[in-house]
Amino acid sequence: MYKILLVSSALALSSLATNALADGAVTGAGAITGAIVGGPVGAAIGGVAGGVAGAVVDPPPREVVTYVQQQPAPTASVVIQEPIVVGKPLPADVIVTPVPDNPKYAYTVINNQRVIVEPRTHRVVQVIE
Repeated sequence: MYKILLVSSALALSSLATNALADGAVTGAGAITGAIVGGPVGAAIGGVAGGVAGAVVDPPPREVVTYVQQQPAPTASVVIQEPIVVGKPLPADVIVTPVPDNPKYAYTVINNQRVIVEPRTHRVVQVIE
């Protein structure tokens, strides 16, 4: 009976977390998995792990994407060996160019792909295919 109540509570909390997803929150899937596997302690640990792993990256506005697509490609090509992953930072030595009308974003071209990043952290926001 206790496990049914615990799982039901976790599912209810998950729906609240999912509704908050539009505001840039994280999902509660880790908490549900933790609750099923490890009870209340597992729910707490799973919630933290899910929050870290499930961080949401807000997509840039369409104007930013259009601006980056229209910029001329640089003459020097930047190549990095590690994969470019949304939510992960680029190496600190990669030079990014700010988007003039929206300082929240910058861009660069890596491995012949245009990449939109947060200029302060170099965190990848979107890879333009």
